Amino acid sequence: MAVDTQERKQVVTELLERIGQTVGQRAQASSIFGEPVEREGVTVIPVAKARFGFGGGGGSAAHGGADEGSGGGGGGGVLVSPIGYIEVRDRSSEFKRISGPFDFLALVAAASFALIAVRRALG
Repeated sequence: MAVDTQERKQVVTELLERIGQTVGQRAQASSIFGEPVEREGVTVIPVAKARFGFGGGGGSAAHGGADEGSGGGGGGGVLVSPIGYIEVRDRSSEFKRISGPFDFLALVAAASFALIAVRRALG
């Protein structure tokens, strides 16, 4: 029975490694947003932030009965978000961030917290 459990653990480990490799290969900016584009001497390279997570399950044997136990389960997910692009010209390159409405809200919140902290420190 110990060999059977060890074999199951090895199969699960190999499966999770294969899933992780596959997701890692596909969670790239070029897979989601396309390859770099070149026009009139300017190349634009998309830049993205990729986040992924996995979950797993398990199982056990039945206690004191003739029935065998079982178990299983698993899942995962990927989130890829554009954050900007790199603009490459003849002798220079520049990263340009893509800003959204939530970026401004984060800035306002950070400034508010800083103002409160300064007031408490001085008062």
